[in-house]
Amino acid sequence: MAGRGKGLTLGFNARASHTVVAIDTCLLPEPALWALVAPLRRLLAGLPTPPRGGDVTVTLTDSGADVVIDLTDHPDLAGWEALAAFAAEHDLARLSLRVAGASPEVAAERRPPLVRLGDASVALPAGGFLQPGKAGERALVDQVLAAVATAPAGPVADLFGGIGTFALPLLAAGRSVHLAEGAKPAVAAVAALGLPGLTAECRDLFDRPLAGKELKRFAAVVFDPPRAGAAAQAEALAADGPPLVVAVSCAPATFARDARLLVDGGYRLDAVTPVDQFPWSAHVEVVAVFRR
Repeated sequence: MAGRGKGLTLGFNARASHTVVAIDTCLLPEPALWALVAPLRRLLAGLPTPPRGGDVTVTLTDSGADVVIDLTDHPDLAGWEALAAFAAEHDLARLSLRVAGASPEVAAERRPPLVRLGDASVALPAGGFLQPGKAGERALVDQVLAAVATAPAGPVADLFGGIGTFALPLLAAGRSVHLAEGAKPAVAAVAALGLPGLTAECRDLFDRPLAGKELKRFAAVVFDPPRAGAAAQAEALAADGPPLVVAVSCAPATFARDARLLVDGGYRLDAVTPVDQFPWSAHVEVVAVFRR
């Protein structure tokens, strides 16, 4: 969502830019998401949107669309009524507002936005991170499960674990799993499941990576950091990591750096599998298996 200037623009960011390019058609989103674009344009025209631009995040969950809108201020009464009517008309699971950069607050919730992962349905936090598409997510999960299946018996750590994209399928496959993640809402969503064999810890792995004795109890570690990579965690793994490490990355440069740390620490890069999660773009995801 771009600043108003000559009028509000709803579109995607240009590559490596904050410039918003208006979208008239796009073949990538699910039809249920694309159907919301034109109505969102009309809705945003009557709301206090950021003059320099902001985000509209729309996630298709198993129970309906989950929408988060950036605003500079809370809407007036007419705005609140328009939001409630929009959620009802388009049968949204939830509609939230992020006002002046604060945490999202619910404007209308018709039902919890649920995401099926493994054998569990997790309540997605507003604005929470998911993989961009189900097919790509399935490919990543299959690669991770296949790699971890070759590890010795024992618990698995899922680092930068989000809401359990890998942890919950690993749990369903019979592994006990410890998930560590820096986002409190994501950890709370996982912990709320109360599943035997699954623990969840809110932890900033950039400043306080799992290290030393904390790592030695695991038979395998899976880590899927943001684009910044996981240099501190890779260094800790190089020193005290288990026989198997599975790294998932969407950023080749930081993946190469972290892989170098693991290899210098005694790991062997056993396999790298690219996954094209971002059709018609240069982005590619990789799943890499390290052993020692």
